[in-house]
Amino acid sequence: MHGKCNHISDSSFDPERKWNGLSSFGQEVVAEMNRIGMMIDVSHASDEAFYQILELSEAPVVATHSACRHFTPGRERNMDDEMIRQLADKGGTIQIAFGASFINKRASLRSTHRKRQILEHFRTADLDPDEQEVYADQYVLANPLPVADIFDVVAHVDRVVDLVGIEHVGLGSDFDGVWGELPADLRDVSCYPNLINELLKSGYTDEDVKKICSENILRVWSAVLETASNDGANHAAK
Repeated sequence: MHGKCNHISDSSFDPERKWNGLSSFGQEVVAEMNRIGMMIDVSHASDEAFYQILELSEAPVVATHSACRHFTPGRERNMDDEMIRQLADKGGTIQIAFGASFINKRASLRSTHRKRQILEHFRTADLDPDEQEVYADQYVLANPLPVADIFDVVAHVDRVVDLVGIEHVGLGSDFDGVWGELPADLRDVSCYPNLINELLKSGYTDEDVKKICSENILRVWSAVLETASNDGANHAAK
């Protein structure tokens, strides 16, 4: 479900909505993931699939690499305020991605235009899948996005905290999935101290930063495992 709908779910990147959310098999997958203690990631799901997953899952779910649609209107890969609220109500977290198109409005608009241009070329040129990949990589390199900065990331963290509290936000990076279009001071894991420093300067406490960096996602993981354990115990009791 990365960029196209599949036999489980519709994708946020795919204009074709084959299932209007989850397929019937996808609904079974949600139940099975709960049963075996596997975290459900909603980052690439369509909005319809997201809401269906929340309704069906007995465990919290996580958006591992998304951001706030408030700053990037129309970008469905990000989550709007109501989605963030419902994710939090379920006990989940949104892990903020760092890619420019996720966190910066100008970059998001440019990314959408760039994608349209690439897809239009695919429609008019006779390219096999490997050639399409090469063309897309070359086009992206020749048409870089506007630069985002570390303060964009902090703004997204702030937005989630203002909406639902410190317990429901984390860091999702997506370092290897955005063609290197990252803030200059947040290009790889060695730059995490830069972000932590900005969070502390913004007023977050050491305890807050621990929650953002690891404790929130670990809490979700524990809840997922507990759901699986309870499910196993219930089946054994029967």
